[in-house]
Amino acid sequence: MPKKKTVAVITLGCSKNTVDSERLMNQIRLNDLTLIDDPAKADTVILNTCGFIEAAKEESIDAILQSLQLKQEGKVNKVIVAGCLSERYQKDLKEEMPDVDAFFGTEDYEGIINELGGRLRFELLGERVLSLPSHTAYLKISEGCDNPCSFCAIPLIRGKHHSKSIDELVKETEFLAANNTKELIIIGQDTTDYGLDLYDKRSIAELLNRLSAVEGIEWIRLMYAYPSHFPEDLIDVMASNPKVLKYLDIPLQHISDNCLRSMRRGITKRRTLELLQTLRNRIPGMVIRTTFIVGYPAETQADFDELIAFIEEFKFDKLGVFDFSQEEQTPSFILGDPVTREEKNYRKARLLEIQQEISLQINQTLIGKVFRVLVERTEGEYHIGRSYRDAPEVDGEVLIPKTFKNIRLGTFVNVMVTDCDEFDLYAEPVE
Repeated sequence: MPKKKTVAVITLGCSKNTVDSERLMNQIRLNDLTLIDDPAKADTVILNTCGFIEAAKEESIDAILQSLQLKQEGKVNKVIVAGCLSERYQKDLKEEMPDVDAFFGTEDYEGIINELGGRLRFELLGERVLSLPSHTAYLKISEGCDNPCSFCAIPLIRGKHHSKSIDELVKETEFLAANNTKELIIIGQDTTDYGLDLYDKRSIAELLNRLSAVEGIEWIRLMYAYPSHFPEDLIDVMASNPKVLKYLDIPLQHISDNCLRSMRRGITKRRTLELLQTLRNRIPGMVIRTTFIVGYPAETQADFDELIAFIEEFKFDKLGVFDFSQEEQTPSFILGDPVTREEKNYRKARLLEIQQEISLQINQTLIGKVFRVLVERTEGEYHIGRSYRDAPEVDGEVLIPKTFKNIRLGTFVNVMVTDCDEFDLYAEPVE
């Protein structure tokens, strides 16, 4: 029998790209092609690229060049580039990388499958090859974004906001649950805008309630919640639905009114503080994760000092920091990039240093408390899992000594926290 063609898919960038790659990989498998992990052993390498900020673009370009080197060495026959970078810069990439066999934009599953000599199964686009441990899966509920943030290129790359229907998402969730998914992580460019285009109202609360009814799903975690139009009924659902975790990723980007206005965030410092306080007051045990941008062109020293004071006072449970990336065709491009690389690095390090101390203080208050933990893997001397307080890939973990037997991966276990550091918790099982 002839040898099956082999395909390696390399995913770069965010979790939304991960979902796109998982859908693509399922279509590849349905066309009797063999998926492998090692690009150096594949007939075809497909790169699902990121083009969001400068660092991500550089990473994607490096990955393309590495794949082209494999092709030059005769180890790979074909290199295909897809995703955000290709969507945004396809003309330039074709000129600079003529050895790439084909370029495709975001979600062009049909074009890629045709390039591989296959046929797209439209009726099975909701099915995926899960790349995370099967008990955790991302659910992308929408694509594109309607927000006018001055620094962001997402609307240029992904277009205007459009939601998947509730019925379609329930069906996809049923597929995931049938494949052992227990934790559903809700993602999109702006999850709080969900449904506005389909149902003339923000329907994220209704969606979460429908998804929580799917048998087998035990945790639902919400990411990428935009703060300026946060739905009131979402707060009620997070407070009352036991499957919807009391965890929220809500990127704020800044707190000074000067920066928020220039960033076109559609919210003020006062309204931001009111929302955050409402979340903590109405949802006991609420864990709030956020991200900030440092080095934005309009950010003065006074703005940065205000941001520091805010972080020190509010004490976020989780916090990430990005430095400003000047992106062509975005409104902020004309502002230039006046903050030096050295100053951006300093500001980023300063915020992370402050947050590290806050995280340690918060973790210390958790010692002696009992949490339900989803066990994900075994590494070194520990079983490693996460409580409701931690999203995968971006937050900390819970470490359980391997001396405790009878712990199976992909299951929940109740543990008591015995120790901690700035990032992780150490725990032992309890009855």
